[in-house]
Amino acid sequence: MRLQVRPPCTTRFLPSHSRHGTLTQCVKGMRLTVRNSAVLHQSFESSIVPVNSAKLGKKWMEYQGLNNWDGLLDPLDDTLRNEILRYGKFVEAAYRSFDFDPDSPTYATCKFSGNSLLNRSEIGYTGYKLTKNLHATCGVRLPRWVDRTPAWMSTQSCWIGYVAVCQDKEEIARLGRRDVVIAFRGTATCMEWVENLRATLTSLVSSTNNGGPMVESGFWSLYTSKLPTCPSLQEMVRDEIGRVIRSYGDEPLSITITGHSLGAALATLSAYDIATTFDHAPMVTVVSFGGPRVGNTSFRCQMEKSGTKILRIVNSDDVITKVPGFVIDNNDVAVQAAGLPSWLRKPVEAMQLGYADVGQELRLSSRESPYLNKNNVAACHDLKTYLHLVNGFVSSTCPFRATATRMLERQSREKAFI
Repeated sequence: MRLQVRPPCTTRFLPSHSRHGTLTQCVKGMRLTVRNSAVLHQSFESSIVPVNSAKLGKKWMEYQGLNNWDGLLDPLDDTLRNEILRYGKFVEAAYRSFDFDPDSPTYATCKFSGNSLLNRSEIGYTGYKLTKNLHATCGVRLPRWVDRTPAWMSTQSCWIGYVAVCQDKEEIARLGRRDVVIAFRGTATCMEWVENLRATLTSLVSSTNNGGPMVESGFWSLYTSKLPTCPSLQEMVRDEIGRVIRSYGDEPLSITITGHSLGAALATLSAYDIATTFDHAPMVTVVSFGGPRVGNTSFRCQMEKSGTKILRIVNSDDVITKVPGFVIDNNDVAVQAAGLPSWLRKPVEAMQLGYADVGQELRLSSRESPYLNKNNVAACHDLKTYLHLVNGFVSSTCPFRATATRMLERQSREKAFI
């Protein structure tokens, strides 16, 4: 049986008469999942209550975004909170499995062989089995003198994530379907940083006109580039998802793509590719953390038409979520909201820097947590910060519960690469 801690409401919350529903929302959201015997913050006294697993199984499509998470985000539904944190753990596994050591002979590869990744990354039992390792390749042509630089500076193809399929019968029953996870880490190598800086938009291969969907050049390059010895990330995703659909297509199936930073951008591109490549594809959902902008307004429209559901977890203090380019929409309100005068719209579009946010947004803020350094730019983007904020968020009128446990353990021992 899965358990949750329900701490009592504290005096930090506004009285009920100050704003209708405020106190009710605070109390309703005061639940905190206990995972992997985490040490709880000393300030709270708790009682333990069972989680209603049947709620997720019966309404799994709603929690995957069928209705665009209407009524589930503000206040944040407890079951949805648990699912967001669960998918965040898969991204954590991608970070922990990557070899960051430039002096290591296995630099930029997965540290764990075979199917041991999920177990050895110490995220707890998931019920999923790894079925495919994924690599991304930088498409930038390197000058000849690069051959004289250290190998870590010019590594073009790197391990970027994995595909895992739920195999545990009890977990499948709890989820209400067999779930397929694609998880991506964020930027880690020099060449990935080079691609990140290619901020202008480029037309998708399937687009035949200038008004069609366009995406950030560097992200698309990492998704589609390949080497003679390594297929593209696009080819690997298509091959593995095609195999999974053939194997499990006769049962309830979902594809959940999750990632942080660069991984969030690749998750969005993968979702678009799957939805537009496979006829009668399973439900495709993206849960992204701290993702940059990916494409233009036409790209957003194509995503919506495909039925792909995207939930963007955004820290308002994270600068990465505000780049690249400028938000340009079909009205001046979006332009002004981005701090850009309307008369600059055409020049920005001509420079191919006009972007549009996609999907539904869950907006959080480091400033609402009493445990975080608000002035640390890197910390505001860290995946652990995002999981901490999700764990503590209650609603827009009660942004953070004072008794939330801090999910930033081992931060001093781990160097997170954006």
